[in-house]
Amino acid sequence: MADEQQAEEGGKKKSPLIMIIVLVVVILLLVVGSIIGTLAVTGFFSEPEQESVEELLKKAEEEKAAAEAAEGGAEGEPKLGPDGKPLPNLKETPDGPEKQIKSEPDVTKFESRYKEMSRPLIANVAASRKVMSVTVAIMTHYDDKVLTNMDKHEFALRSASLDVLRQVTEADIDKPTFRIELAEKIRLAMNSVLERYEDFGGIEQVLFTEFIIQ
Repeated sequence: MADEQQAEEGGKKKSPLIMIIVLVVVILLLVVGSIIGTLAVTGFFSEPEQESVEELLKKAEEEKAAAEAAEGGAEGEPKLGPDGKPLPNLKETPDGPEKQIKSEPDVTKFESRYKEMSRPLIANVAASRKVMSVTVAIMTHYDDKVLTNMDKHEFALRSASLDVLRQVTEADIDKPTFRIELAEKIRLAMNSVLERYEDFGGIEQVLFTEFIIQ
């Protein structure tokens, strides 16, 4: 009898401990389940969505179009020729001339057109008894409209060129770069005349086919 009473008392002492352990386990399971449920709801266990090929292509096309629009809308940026040099900053008109292009494998070249003025330009050297006689020719990469405009406005072009020649001094003649600088001044003067009357210049180089100082 004494042994049975001791066994019952020991069983009663163990019962609360077992209940506490079970309760703790249940609470832990509830906490873990709650955490797992929260992560599942927020998409923690779901695989990241992959964009389809069509969506990627569409995005690439949109980015390309935006870049082209930004490039086309930029103002004040000089256009570059095939040699990397800026093209002349000329006003474009709906019927303005276009550069004539010669196509070759892997290379794009502009076709050069030349025209010589009908008569030489004759002018006195400033503050000197020397006289200059210069025959001028021009080069352009644009179409025949530039050459036609030269014929149309030859008198104005000759007058502007003579104004440049009359400013030449003997000190200018002694410079090694005299002819190069003179050709550039005449080119600018000619383009100014054509832009005034035709809204377009197009003369890209002035050449001297005859140059006499006496």
